[in-house]
Amino acid sequence: MHVVVHDGDRELSGVAHPGESWTAAARRTVASRHLEPFPLDLSGEVKHFGVDRDTRVVLRAMGRGDLADLHRWRCAEHVVRWWRGGPVTAEEVEDRYGPRIDGRAPVRMWVVEVNGRSVGFVQDYLVADQPEFAVPAPEPDAVGFDYAIGDPEWTGRGLGTRTVWAWLLRARRRFPGTGVYVAAPDHRNHASLRVLAKAGFAEGVWFDEVNDGEPATYVACTLDVATVLG
Repeated sequence: MHVVVHDGDRELSGVAHPGESWTAAARRTVASRHLEPFPLDLSGEVKHFGVDRDTRVVLRAMGRGDLADLHRWRCAEHVVRWWRGGPVTAEEVEDRYGPRIDGRAPVRMWVVEVNGRSVGFVQDYLVADQPEFAVPAPEPDAVGFDYAIGDPEWTGRGLGTRTVWAWLLRARRRFPGTGVYVAAPDHRNHASLRVLAKAGFAEGVWFDEVNDGEPATYVACTLDVATVLG
């Protein structure tokens, strides 16, 4: 497998050895303790990674002090269009997400930060704990997640793939025995499907659910942890 790491105007070329993950090959190609490669596009035959010395995208655990931001993000037009459940009130945000933040629900909440600024959120869960989501996953221990860049001014900057990658690296530590991660965007949400493909996910089963009284079709996108992350 051919791996290319883009470092500014430089292209560092490498090969993933048999049994070696794409990420491990990219790290070996960079050969730096200070630069962590992230995916630019893993959807093609050549796996393109990049390094960035200026922009840091990380996740941190969400706290109750983030509920006002979460409410604003959930009500943003570009989020409402695709997020199940539509817009919510501040009270609904408190009721739904407060227990998750407090650790009293199986879903966990995370804030996306870009250079220290909160710009969006991720939620994750064991698929086995959420049977009502009906996400077709190939393994019983699969971990599911949803994500959104909530601030409109931060959309269209390539942060979707960086956000998914930041979550993947954290999930790899939190769920060391899990072999598959899964996300299920609406089949019409081409931007999200493209983000997931660039992060190494493959499209799988299409399935229907009722969303706000209307049927909707979703695509189960899965990532093979061993192949992509190791």
